[in-house]
Amino acid sequence: MKLQNRQSWIRFALLALAVSAMACIATAAQNRAASAQKATKVMVPAAGNTAAPMTAPASPSDAVDPSFIIGPSDVLNVSVWKEPDISRTVPVRLDGKITLPLAGDIMASGLTTDQLQLSIKEKLEPFLNDPEVTVIVQEAKSKKVNIFGRVSKPGSYELTKPTTVLDGIAMAGGLGDFAKASKIYVLRTDANGQTQRLKFNYKDVLKGKNPAQNIQLLPHDTIVVP
Repeated sequence: MKLQNRQSWIRFALLALAVSAMACIATAAQNRAASAQKATKVMVPAAGNTAAPMTAPASPSDAVDPSFIIGPSDVLNVSVWKEPDISRTVPVRLDGKITLPLAGDIMASGLTTDQLQLSIKEKLEPFLNDPEVTVIVQEAKSKKVNIFGRVSKPGSYELTKPTTVLDGIAMAGGLGDFAKASKIYVLRTDANGQTQRLKFNYKDVLKGKNPAQNIQLLPHDTIVVP
């Protein structure tokens, strides 16, 4: 009799353990399903607002100094928001003008990019509602300096911002081997067509001596490094 009672108790205990294990398994399965549903949940936009709001693209910053004065031969990128047929890359002609659809001929030479943007906007307003215009100087061909002699990269360089003689030499990769740093000079043509020779002592300028030699370069200057 005692043996039977013991066997019954064991069977009851095993049954209770099995029920408990099944309950734990079911709970774990529910938790996994809830986590998966949360991870894959997709936000649905409210009715009537299914499209993403449209915003104007950020205006690209000018590649040159904002005070840069446009001149003949410069290449300009003119962009009119939402008007691809008007937007284009145009060179400034020798007469200082550019031509755009609807706007026609526009004087660009002598203006900054901000001033030209306003001029183009005014020309387009009779045809377009509040046109948004962006002008970027893509190539500053009207303002170049030549750097020759014993520098790492001799050649012509664009003056896209205020540039000193020291800046110009840095643009050309610095002085080359055997360069005569104390005998550098700048060739400049004055208003009378006369060529000036302006001395520049690289070593002195680096030491802070006679900083007035480190003049700001003008278009068509030539730096010679013997």
